[in-house]
Amino acid sequence: MILILFWISVLLIIYAYFVFPVLVILRGFLWPQPFKSDEITPPVSIIIAAFNESKNIGNKIDNILTLDYPRDRLEIMIASDGSDDGTNEIVRAYEEKGVRLLPLPRQGKAGALNAAVAASKGEILVFSDANSMYRSDAIRALVRPFADPTIGGVAGNQSYVKKNRNNIDNVGERSYWNFDRIMKKFQSRAGNTISATGAIYAIRRSLFQTVPEGVTDDFVTSTSVIVEGYRLIFAPDAVAYEPVAVTSNAEFGRKVRVTTRGLRAVFFIRSQLLNPFRYGFYAIQLLSHKVLRRLIVFPLLLLFFLNPFLWMTDVFYQITMIGQSVFYGFGLLGFLLDETRFRRLKIFAIPFYFCMVNAATLVATINILRGQQIKQWEPQRNVE
Repeated sequence: MILILFWISVLLIIYAYFVFPVLVILRGFLWPQPFKSDEITPPVSIIIAAFNESKNIGNKIDNILTLDYPRDRLEIMIASDGSDDGTNEIVRAYEEKGVRLLPLPRQGKAGALNAAVAASKGEILVFSDANSMYRSDAIRALVRPFADPTIGGVAGNQSYVKKNRNNIDNVGERSYWNFDRIMKKFQSRAGNTISATGAIYAIRRSLFQTVPEGVTDDFVTSTSVIVEGYRLIFAPDAVAYEPVAVTSNAEFGRKVRVTTRGLRAVFFIRSQLLNPFRYGFYAIQLLSHKVLRRLIVFPLLLLFFLNPFLWMTDVFYQITMIGQSVFYGFGLLGFLLDETRFRRLKIFAIPFYFCMVNAATLVATINILRGQQIKQWEPQRNVE
C-alpha cells in the first residue's frame, strides 16, 4: 500500500507540473483557434472596488486619466467599500474630471463590485485593482478582441514591477507569473485561457453575473463568459504593473485568502465548467490547474512522509528522499536568509516560494473544511 500511494503521488505531481503544461502547449500549436481583432473604441467602464486605498487611489486615477483611449468613451467608477481613511475625499477631488465615486457601507468586495457594475454604463466592463498601473495602451489592447463576436472576455497581462527587488518573494512570484503567462498564451491560442487576474481584465456588460460572496471575484466573473458560450482569451499586450506584497508574511496571508476564495469559487461553478462533456478540454484545464495543482500539497506531503519507509528497498528511493530533503532544505534556507544579501538567489528563492505557496494551500484547505468564508478584504499594499 505504501508503494502504491508513493507512486500515485509521483504520477500526480508529474502530471500537474510537467504533463499538463506540455499538453496545453501542444494543443496550442496543433489546434489553434484564431479570432478577429480590430481597432475599436466601444464605451468602457473601469470598475475599481476600493477599501482604504488613500495611498494608492490618487495615483491610480492619474494613471487612468493619461491612458490612450477616447476620454468621452471612458467611464471611471470607484466603489468605496466603507473606506474611512480619506479615500472618498481623494476621489471626490477628481469628480470634475468625470470620475464617479460610489460611497458604500462596508460589505465586502463582491457587494462593492455588484453595486459598481449596476451604476455604470459602459458596453465593456474593465476591472482593476487600486494599486495596478496600466500601460498607456492597455485599454485599447483589451478591447481589440471584442471586435470578434465570439469573444466574451479578455484577460490582461499582469506584470510585477521591480520594487522590493530584495524581497525573496519577489523572485519566486515573478518566476511563477512568467511561467503562467506562457500557459495563458497557449490556452488562449487553442480556445480559452483558464481565468483572468483581478489587476486587468474585461468582459461584455451583457455577460456580467452577480458576484457571490466568499469567492474569487475575478475568477467567477471572467469564467462566466465561458458558461455563456463565449471565449475568454489572453491579451499579452494589455499590461498592468503591480508590486508584490511588502513582506513574506503579507504575501503568505494574501495567498491564503486568494486560495481559500479560489477553491470556493471552483466549488461554486463545479457543476458547470468542470463538465468535460460540455466544455471539453477547458474542463480538463480547470481541473488540472485550479484544483489538482492547488491541492498538490497533499501528494507532496505523502511523498515526503512515505519515502523513508521505502529507503531500504532500492537506491532509487534513497535518491528521491535525498532530493526532497535538499529541495526543502533550500526552501528553509531561503526563509532564514530572507533578510540577507543571498535572498535573491533563485536556488533559495524558488524553493522558498514553492513551499510558501503550498503551505498557504494547506491552510486554505483547512479554512474550506471548517466552512470559513473570507467576505471582506483589507489589501496589503506595497507603496513607496
